[in-house]
Amino acid sequence: MSEPPGATVTLPGAPTADQPFKALTAQRVLPLRRPGRWIATAVVLVLVAQFVHGLVSNPFYQWDRWGYWFLRPTILDGLLITLQVAAYSAVLGLIGGIVLALARLSRSPVLRAVSWTYVWALRSIPLIVVLIFLYNFSALYKTLSVGIPFGPAFFSFDESKLATDMVVAVVGLSLNEAAYAAEVVRGGILSVDQGQHEAAAALGLPKGYQFRRIVFPQALRSIIPNYVNQLIGLIKGTSLVFYVSLLDLFGSAQTMGSTYPGDIVPLLLVVTVWYLILTSVVSVIQFYVERHYARGATRGLPPTPLQKLRTGLTDLRARIRREAAV
Repeated sequence: MSEPPGATVTLPGAPTADQPFKALTAQRVLPLRRPGRWIATAVVLVLVAQFVHGLVSNPFYQWDRWGYWFLRPTILDGLLITLQVAAYSAVLGLIGGIVLALARLSRSPVLRAVSWTYVWALRSIPLIVVLIFLYNFSALYKTLSVGIPFGPAFFSFDESKLATDMVVAVVGLSLNEAAYAAEVVRGGILSVDQGQHEAAAALGLPKGYQFRRIVFPQALRSIIPNYVNQLIGLIKGTSLVFYVSLLDLFGSAQTMGSTYPGDIVPLLLVVTVWYLILTSVVSVIQFYVERHYARGATRGLPPTPLQKLRTGLTDLRARIRREAAV
């Protein structure tokens, strides 16, 4: 039987063209050896094990006293004050930061100058100085009045009665937080592509609607990670309100440490653990908020910690099966 012109004739027993490819795919692919990575991992694990062993076995830490103080009412009362001060200051600071950022981006030279001066001043003055200054504010202005500038006052009130310890702490932290939040918000707004502004303007949308529905939602993807860093710093900064006579978490521990000097280290560990818990909760919330605003900006949403754990376990099982098969 004749073959058509141009046809390839394969003799019986001769190797075919795809046999070398099949031979290569049948071989087991060995992963690249990385001895440096394994050595670094072993060193880090040894150091971590030594640290944990010293933390647990050192009697100086007095973990029994730590357990005694951790949930004491005086510590929990201070924790509640810390949460209240941080929550009020975070909300007011963010609102003030948005106002300052919009003023900094406005076309009015007066608004830009005032906003820049405020941010420059509050970022330059230490927070403890701001708190102590506000705490003694009544020495400068005993009464505050509302009325016509350089004219009669409609009503006035005693500043010392209005400025309680809680008010002084919240106002001081909010003023300081607004200066930093303004730069975070301004940077987030500037990160939005200029084409988005032009497209919104081409549709004839009002400026306020453009900002609320188009610009600010996109800016949040850049604002959230940076502002959460500020929020974590704010939570830790609440420890300074102890100096304006407000017994927060740190202040309560300091007071108990003065009464029980032998428990200073356990009390400091109590404060440390509570701050770790608070910042960890904020970090978890940050992850899910960022994941929410990542919709539409990435092809797939970032996996949650539970999804990462499931993927890791699945990969580990598959690796064990491959090793067992060999």
